[in-house]
Amino acid sequence: MTSKVFVALRVKASPDRAFAVFVEEIGEWWRPSALFETTPRPGRLSFEPGEGGRLVETRAGGKVFEIGRILAWEPPTRLAFSWRQANFPPDLTTEVEIRFEAVGEETRVSVEHRGFDRVPEGSAARHRFPDPALLARLAEFWQAQIRSLDAKAR
Repeated sequence: MTSKVFVALRVKASPDRAFAVFVEEIGEWWRPSALFETTPRPGRLSFEPGEGGRLVETRAGGKVFEIGRILAWEPPTRLAFSWRQANFPPDLTTEVEIRFEAVGEETRVSVEHRGFDRVPEGSAARHRFPDPALLARLAEFWQAQIRSLDAKAR
């Protein structure tokens, strides 16, 4: 069984625009989180486009942390990538899948983040939360990210 969250919100943009802003401007709209921080001192996120490309965080001073690799690149409808926080064990990743679906003049952006069942019970990444609480916080985190994407994509 896998631990996962699924959230979906509408953004006031076309799928083309929402996808482009998500991948090309992530460094401008992404909001760091103390619970789900990728690195202890947040930097600027960016994607290397295309399947196999990386999602990285570049910190002040130029140090680069690889968050994950792009697993699916299907503009403007789907993006999937592996996800690793700095406080994960070195060989652990989770997966994030983003879908962009037209709904009238808006786009339904859905996020499924799966694999938190692989994060060990005593890991700092769990913040001592039981699964239901951890997943609720993760859902809140992704809702905030989509809202920030919406503000940027308008």
